[in-house]
Amino acid sequence: MTLAYAQLLRATLPRVREQIATAARAAGRPAADVRLVAVTKGHPLAAVEAALAAGLGDLGENRVEELEQKVAAVAAARPDADGIRWHMIGHLQSRKVKRVVELAGLIHSVDSLRLAERIARAAQESDGTARVLAQINTSGEAAKQGLPRAAAEDAVLAMASLPGLRVEGLMTMAPLTDDERVQGDTFRRLREMRDRLAAADPRVGRELSMGMTNDLAVAIREGSTMVRIGTALFGERETNRSEETR
Repeated sequence: MTLAYAQLLRATLPRVREQIATAARAAGRPAADVRLVAVTKGHPLAAVEAALAAGLGDLGENRVEELEQKVAAVAAARPDADGIRWHMIGHLQSRKVKRVVELAGLIHSVDSLRLAERIARAAQESDGTARVLAQINTSGEAAKQGLPRAAAEDAVLAMASLPGLRVEGLMTMAPLTDDERVQGDTFRRLREMRDRLAAADPRVGRELSMGMTNDLAVAIREGSTMVRIGTALFGERETNRSEETR
């Protein structure tokens, strides 16, 4: 199985990297400004092993149990490995905060001040600092997770003041559409909000986690520093072939 994923990545990874480079050049940006997070959620450990072998050190998961299993397996197989950073990109339940703080190098999905406070407390209890992104619902879709735009800036500034928490920047998801105008508006709003927040408080970082398989070029054009790519690298997820993976 690992071999199958390795063979797949030999074809898909150069294409994805070229897409990122092309989009960055078109925006007048260096490709190195855009971090590629390989979304291994829903794929077996073989996908993680192949990703690491291909030099992909940023790995994204959205379920705590799956994150735990994969972190433990990788730690056992590569006890001296450096440069691996796990990203929690899915909705996080309050009762699972402590486990995620221990496992993830960056939590993308902090969608409320209450959740941020729980993460900060958990980090302080372990004498650490949790690195997070505030998730903003810039599209305004009712079904989307994230802080509503009207309340987001005050909430992010409050998060940035919490001991034990480091707000590295913001995250959003565009509507599932091929309309680049709609995608661009969603991403532009996040960039503009990031700029206002960073100007208001230097404790708010400048990361922008936005862009997936179907909208990465638009996201990079609008300033993304981090794209979350699953399907374009690994194909459809084994756990649910019918579920949209983007």
